[in-house]
Amino acid sequence: MRVSSVTMYEQSISSMNRQQNDFLKVSQQIASGRRVVNPSDDPQAASRAVGVDQARAVTQQFADSRVSARNSLAQTESVLNSVSDAITSAKTLMVQASSDTLSDADRESVASELRGIYETVIGQANATDGNGRHLFGGYQDSSEPFVRSDNGIQYEGDANTREQRIDASRLMKVSENGESIFNSVPSGAGYVAEADSGNGGNITFSGPQVIDNDNADYGESFRIEFTSESQYQVQRFNPATEDWDVQATADYDDQSGVVEIGGLRMELKGEAVNGDTIEFSPADEMNTNLFRSFEKALAVLENPTENDSDKAALRNTLNTVMREFDNSLDNVLTKRASVGARLNELDVVDSVGGNRMLNYEQTLSDLVDLDYAEAIGDYILRQVGLQASQKAFADMKGMSLFNYL
Repeated sequence: MRVSSVTMYEQSISSMNRQQNDFLKVSQQIASGRRVVNPSDDPQAASRAVGVDQARAVTQQFADSRVSARNSLAQTESVLNSVSDAITSAKTLMVQASSDTLSDADRESVASELRGIYETVIGQANATDGNGRHLFGGYQDSSEPFVRSDNGIQYEGDANTREQRIDASRLMKVSENGESIFNSVPSGAGYVAEADSGNGGNITFSGPQVIDNDNADYGESFRIEFTSESQYQVQRFNPATEDWDVQATADYDDQSGVVEIGGLRMELKGEAVNGDTIEFSPADEMNTNLFRSFEKALAVLENPTENDSDKAALRNTLNTVMREFDNSLDNVLTKRASVGARLNELDVVDSVGGNRMLNYEQTLSDLVDLDYAEAIGDYILRQVGLQASQKAFADMKGMSLFNYL
């Protein structure tokens, strides 16, 4: 077989090109830090790497979502903390205002301080997050959820709660609606009593106290109605007829009396007139509006007490408002505890998501990342091979029969 000069040149160039391609491939791997630079380098590993990379991207998206959820919950928790402090301060003022030693001017001073707390609570109820959305408006978060009207502060939001997916299997509430915070009481809040604003006597009450919550009538609504100065009826509300049924009639003498019904105990004191009424019902059936509680307290504190009837109305209203404040505070603390629990859950989910990300990173590294020690050795080997191929070509092209003629 005759080997022509053209064949020798073609074989030599082909060998140099092959050696140079191998050398450049290793150079690209070292430069990129990846063993699989192109899918053709390892199709199976490249295919698996795409799936792992997608899963990692989804996990990172959930991590970003948890950051947003944590910010929202942290803001909600901060506002609820401020509201609970405000209610505690208002309760302190109620105790101060209940003192018989205070004059009308003193009570007006207390009312002025209470109004400042009231305005603070309204501001907190209309708080916004960093994006201008109102925290407690539900889905109606573009405008203030609590607005002033002739009937007091009205809730204009909805009963929905914004949710955010923080993991593939977890959809978390990241806010609370204002209805559940400022217009609600916790379950099991007990009873609240309230004297009718039109009472003409100076009858006052204390209670109700629970003495038997296993009583068959416990949980019903009751009313004490005076039919004369010396006699009253104990009535129970009948939901079927939406009217009050008389349960008992009792005499009221010595300007004091004790009423026990439905596992509850009420103590009465003072002089009554015909038609005076006191209603006591489960807290969730009475006033549950925190702002209304403030308004009732302000109304009696800002008006002078001119007679015994006014003093009785003041004492009864303050007793009622203090119990309503207690229920509102319990409700706010319950909501705050719920928000805190969700913040703790985010920490747990973050930990799980972090471990998952590490697993994805390790798997992806095993599939496509480069072993630098092996690659550098291969790089040197390919470099030597390329140099040898170039040297052989250079030596061979100088060989010619004409040199021997």
